[in-house]
Amino acid sequence: MIRIPSRVVVASVLSLGALASASACGALAQVRAQAPTAPSHSARPSPAAPPSPVPLTEAQARAALVTEGDLGEPWAATQGAATWRDGVLKATAEAPDCRRLLDALYTDDLFGTEGGTRAVTGLDDAMDQAQLRYQVLTLDPAGVDRTLAWLGSLPQTCARFTATTDHGAREEVLVSAAELPDVGDARQGLRVTFTSETGDGEQTVLTLDVAVVRVGDATIALTHGGPGFVSADATKAFVQVGVARLADVRKQARLRV
Repeated sequence: MIRIPSRVVVASVLSLGALASASACGALAQVRAQAPTAPSHSARPSPAAPPSPVPLTEAQARAALVTEGDLGEPWAATQGAATWRDGVLKATAEAPDCRRLLDALYTDDLFGTEGGTRAVTGLDDAMDQAQLRYQVLTLDPAGVDRTLAWLGSLPQTCARFTATTDHGAREEVLVSAAELPDVGDARQGLRVTFTSETGDGEQTVLTLDVAVVRVGDATIALTHGGPGFVSADATKAFVQVGVARLADVRKQARLRV
């Protein structure tokens, strides 16, 4: 089991299934050294090993989910949808791509009705009111790559737009590409920032990181959001640990054959 003992998620994955014990600064440096980041504006597949010939079973997909045991305090099993989800993400926009993005963020479903194995979990950081929604899926790789290409286009088509919430409030939304660790066969990251004003004129900000990584015929998708500005390093580490966890599940399945 890979553990992340700090709240900014800075564990280093030294090998599949190995536990790295280090200080926050030291461990973060190791994560960066072992998983160099690259701009995620392109969903073009990078050279990698061919996909596994055997799709994940439902049990394997569930086993590949990250848990509160991996992340450490203050992360814990979710108590339900975050209070900011309905107030901020339940919104619409005029441009079709921007409206589609808002719908996908609110429903936690980037892939629509495409069939396949899906396992999902939610974790809460009650201290910062942050929430992590984490999924492991087995979908058609070509379909996943189309979704990655669409996500990669959003920093151009929806870089800045105005959304209207279900309660009639106006939000200014910024969408930018986010760097992810250079893992998997294809990947895309986004940072979406929502800014609005309360009735008293006070500005409120919600930040939501989106990350999708395809590893052969398996896909990891996560959103990491909360009031203010969430840690980009934490999001990168979620991805790094998740890909290692998936590889470990694959390895254990091969050993059992």
